[in-house]
Amino acid sequence: MGELNGRARQRIALGVEYDGTAFHGWQTQTAARSVQTTLEAAIGRVADHPVRIQCAGRTDAGVHAEGQVVHFDTHAQRSERSWVLGANVNLPPDVAVRWARAVDDSFHARFSALARHYRYLILVASTRSPLRRDRAVWTHRRLDLARMREAGRALVGRHDFSSFRAVACQAKSPIRDLHYLELSETAGLIELRVGANGFLHHMVRNIAGVLMKIGRGEASTEWTSELLSARDRRLGGVTAPPQGLYFVRAEYPPVFDLPRVPDAPR
Repeated sequence: MGELNGRARQRIALGVEYDGTAFHGWQTQTAARSVQTTLEAAIGRVADHPVRIQCAGRTDAGVHAEGQVVHFDTHAQRSERSWVLGANVNLPPDVAVRWARAVDDSFHARFSALARHYRYLILVASTRSPLRRDRAVWTHRRLDLARMREAGRALVGRHDFSSFRAVACQAKSPIRDLHYLELSETAGLIELRVGANGFLHHMVRNIAGVLMKIGRGEASTEWTSELLSARDRRLGGVTAPPQGLYFVRAEYPPVFDLPRVPDAPR
């Protein structure tokens, strides 16, 4: 508990879900619709004062979130239920607050996170799916899941992911600990799940693009190891499209006692 504009302040954490299709990414932009601006406007109405939100992980245009975590500071006294219901009344249909929790001042949605988890969906079908056009990336070409799994094993662990980061990535270090990489397939829908202590800009989409190329037989299963050794984004292949990517959740120390919402259905 501190002060905001000379009044007693508390920090509130929220769990947020959104469909990124109609947003130009998370971050506030001057002339484009963003998740951050939309949330700040809705929560500011509940708080009755402007708020500034910090998030666990910024998402690009078209990228979705099932369990984004944000925090803001406020001097408004509201129940956790009131934050959820009040925010959702003021939010458009493509974004919603799923839970609220009063937290200690030491909590930070970005810097307190121990790990982040993403998934990427690939639809393998002879024809495109209108229902999944904004929810998964479609390919009519067969993908060899066994080859993709073999190639993905090389990425697990602590590595320099320079070949898998965007050219404009501003992270100070390309070193990341990839905790796991899992691939599964159900009825033609391939799901790539990854978790790490942190991700570089476009890292998951670049991993997905590389594995899809390997799955099509256009590169060897050793290509992932070669790219890690090369540490050169120019050799890293195509960045997979954004609509298949989902920010699943962030992990925090148990002391903060944040709710864990079950993963959203496909």
